[in-house]
Amino acid sequence: MNVGPPLGADSRFGISWLTDECRRLFEFGRRLEHPAGGAAWLDDEGRPDIDRPVFTWITARMAHVYCLAQLLGDPDGAALADISLAGLSGPLRDSEHGGWLPQIAGGQPVPDIKGCYEHAFVVLAASSATVAGRPAGAALLADALAVWNDKFWDPTEAMYVDQWDRSWSVLSPYRGANANMHAVEALLAASDATGDLQWRHRALGMAERIVDIARAHQWRIPEHYDPGWRPQLELHRDRPDDQFQPFGATVGHGLEWSRLLLHLHSAVATAAGGAAPRWLVDGAQQLFDRAVVDGWDVDGAAGFVYTTDWTGRPVVRQRLHWVVTEAIAAAAALYRLTGESRYRGRYTAWWGYADRYLIDRQQGSWHAELDPSNHPASTVWQGKPDLYHAVQATLIPRLPLAPGMALALREGLLESRFD
Repeated sequence: MNVGPPLGADSRFGISWLTDECRRLFEFGRRLEHPAGGAAWLDDEGRPDIDRPVFTWITARMAHVYCLAQLLGDPDGAALADISLAGLSGPLRDSEHGGWLPQIAGGQPVPDIKGCYEHAFVVLAASSATVAGRPAGAALLADALAVWNDKFWDPTEAMYVDQWDRSWSVLSPYRGANANMHAVEALLAASDATGDLQWRHRALGMAERIVDIARAHQWRIPEHYDPGWRPQLELHRDRPDDQFQPFGATVGHGLEWSRLLLHLHSAVATAAGGAAPRWLVDGAQQLFDRAVVDGWDVDGAAGFVYTTDWTGRPVVRQRLHWVVTEAIAAAAALYRLTGESRYRGRYTAWWGYADRYLIDRQQGSWHAELDPSNHPASTVWQGKPDLYHAVQATLIPRLPLAPGMALALREGLLESRFD
């Protein structure tokens, strides 16, 4: 299903450059271990910020990243993955009620809830660990899938609910596109790890619903919903720069959904001998175009704004690193599938922007946030919490769209390996 040549062949941001950047990122995260267990939030220099809680989503994402590192031949990848996986199997696991706590501070859950977002990342981490052959992987994946699908899957709406209290007694009425986006990612990974196609089929149905909603909103994706999945377009207008649930349309999520639709398309096509729904590609292109028109270079300086209102006007103009990584990855995926030169041009331009403004050559990793003038800032994000988005941006241009990253690496499908 690949049309364009690997973007890793690009002369400026080619295989050697991408490989070096990936290695540099792995080096930054090597001090990830938190003394309470799991992976710490990293500060600007890559040191564990032990004044912050241990977060399940960070621990799971670092487990996933260092499973990828192991599969790339990084000599420390397995050990670092196992540190994070031990955090998921130990202190972050709720031994009383089951499932995973969103975070722990001083050994206690804070806040006292359970979230779909965190559970989706546990499934992703466990899937990558299973593919990488980590000892804890298969058991963790079976446990995570059982809890996630028993407690968060809503068969009536065919989507995942968002949040319970810790004892699974009270379900929040809030429904969120963000958790369901990462659920699609996790379901694809779980399908790779287990060979069970039901997870891929579930992801396809969820994606179709989001595409239908986005189409009805000029390809801007509403983030917030009521229990019947009716968009709540004014929700959180009073906290527009929320890290996970901001008001308005999140430009980076349009790009991230665009890429996920293409992974789905290729996964379905591979299983069906080349046939896959055309709406996946059409939707990916529409979401990509809307995000670029609304978000890129729209307010007098280079970069993507964080959010817009429902007319496309910028609301939060901070530049977040993860938005650029998803733009790079979506452009790479679209070029890989379509061969259209415009995507290659965007890919190269956005790596150029990242290289100039976001990649921190002095202290390592990427600046998590820039202000509207492209200077480092910390109003939305502080420090450099984890490596997930940036590492994936260095790998997606060199991999097929299916299977997923871990399985593709295990099967030797990367354009280049570590020596």
